[in-house]
Amino acid sequence: MKMLVKLVLVVVLVAGLAIFTGAGVAHGEKVKLVIVGRDGPYGEGMQLAVDTYMAENPNVEIELLKLPWAGLREKVVIDFREAIGAYDLVVFDDPWATEFMSVGWLEDLEALGLSLDPDFVDKAVAVGRYPYPDGKIYALPHVGNVELFAYRKDLFEKHGIPHPPETWAHVLGAAAIIDAKEPDIHGIVFRGIKGNPILGGFLPIFWSFGAKVLDVEKRETLVYSPEALAALEFFLNLKKYAPVGVEIYDSSELKETLLAGDVAMAIEIWPAWVPDLDNPEKSKVVDKVEIIAAPGLIDKPAPIIGIWLLGIPVASKNKPAALDFLQFVTSARIQKLMCMETGLPPTRESLYKDSEIVGRYRWYPKQLEALKASRPRPRVVEWGEIEPKFGDYIHLALVGELTPEEALKEVHAEIAEILGR
Repeated sequence: MKMLVKLVLVVVLVAGLAIFTGAGVAHGEKVKLVIVGRDGPYGEGMQLAVDTYMAENPNVEIELLKLPWAGLREKVVIDFREAIGAYDLVVFDDPWATEFMSVGWLEDLEALGLSLDPDFVDKAVAVGRYPYPDGKIYALPHVGNVELFAYRKDLFEKHGIPHPPETWAHVLGAAAIIDAKEPDIHGIVFRGIKGNPILGGFLPIFWSFGAKVLDVEKRETLVYSPEALAALEFFLNLKKYAPVGVEIYDSSELKETLLAGDVAMAIEIWPAWVPDLDNPEKSKVVDKVEIIAAPGLIDKPAPIIGIWLLGIPVASKNKPAALDFLQFVTSARIQKLMCMETGLPPTRESLYKDSEIVGRYRWYPKQLEALKASRPRPRVVEWGEIEPKFGDYIHLALVGELTPEEALKEVHAEIAEILGR
């Protein structure tokens, strides 16, 4: 009788473990999943999750393809359009989401059996919904990227400047003071290279001035307006306090100047750029830099959200197993593992308050505030065409080839043409 009771208890415990871990792959059933995702830190984080999953699910083999940003989009779109079904899970950037979801390339996850955990940050979940922000869920937030603002607390205190800077006007004033009083330190830095990079720093300023890119419902461009002109003129004023050659700065140059202590503020940083901020082997500004959400002005702060999403293609042949892995990799346990080991930011609110994580990344509570205040890039299929055009014209204004008014008129016409096709 005792043996029977023990056997029953073992069965119950095993069943309970399967429920707890979300195991959806039948024991003994051999399954192969193919995941296509990013390279670099994103690939390292996903590889960690894949290795952990396979160790716990020996009947599942996972092939992980790690591709650069442009190569990833190209391969995914070909597979989607041709309904090849080569991939069971796809990692993708949230600006691509509207296109991928609106044409029916991804599965409705709740229809597959997903029960959404309320621990996910709402703004992160919303970019995986279509229509945005409260439609069906076609992807879960995998990496919690959000744009952040960095400033040297020590320099603000040294020169009696109140902090944190709450408005962009405050930022400009602080940049002027520090640039004048610190001969070896520039007041501010940003990515100035044309296209996506320069626009990444400009959009939160643009939005905070009350400017808008589009009326999404009417499919009309709003980019040429008094508010937009004021925002661009302000942005160009920041250049006075930036390093020489900022017009060709990308993320690597921005990171180098920040870690070297050569700048007082960075108007745009992303979580993957700063895990070594307090590492004395790589940073000269240990414990000196504060990270916050981008300031506001006329409108509230609106940092760009840049979530990496994970979805299941309609053409996948292994959807139950794919859903199981999707829930596994976005679980609190695995997100914490990836965060601690590779620096990937989570998409669950509880992890931004986890004492162990905050002990390593002290700015995480502020990063959560930024996520909650964030705004996505306009949710139109054509954003992939609009973004580089917009960024190119902002760059032409930065280098002085066009006046701010000329640049905005030109991009207004370009966007109108794209939307009118």
